[in-house]
Amino acid sequence: MELTNLKDTYISELQELVSAAGQLAEPLARMAEVASHPVLKQTLTQHSEETLVQKKRVKSILRQHDADPEVHTDQAMQALVAEVRKMLVILRGNELRDAGLTGSVQRLLHYEIAAYGTTAGFAGQLGLCEDQRLLHRSLEEAKRLDEALTHFAKGTLNPYALSA
Repeated sequence: MELTNLKDTYISELQELVSAAGQLAEPLARMAEVASHPVLKQTLTQHSEETLVQKKRVKSILRQHDADPEVHTDQAMQALVAEVRKMLVILRGNELRDAGLTGSVQRLLHYEIAAYGTTAGFAGQLGLCEDQRLLHRSLEEAKRLDEALTHFAKGTLNPYALSA
């Protein structure tokens, strides 16, 4: 598909977001299963569910633009998820695993934050205020989780991993 204007690029970015969210929900649920700290388990489970809501949100935006939500595979998210799966196999010990999983989730979140921020910016430039509002909602959800994970990792998980 050739992109010839900002609207085409915006639609393509939305399609990438649908793909990314679809690829992200299952690994988050899997990480929640193997996490040992109850707060981390709950946080990962919650974000897995939130990711599915975000995917529905983006699909609804695409439907309003008469665009197919299922045409792209986000290859960057595919690579990040592959790294998460690798980490699940190689991390040993509960404390180290929890610290490593947190780092992996944050890499995924940073990608999400960049993607939602870019796409929301395009929506704003195109004058699509409602789209922008919905995309900012997902962006803020990802930012809040990233901030909470940073605080939790620094205060709890990383010190435990260091002492293990």
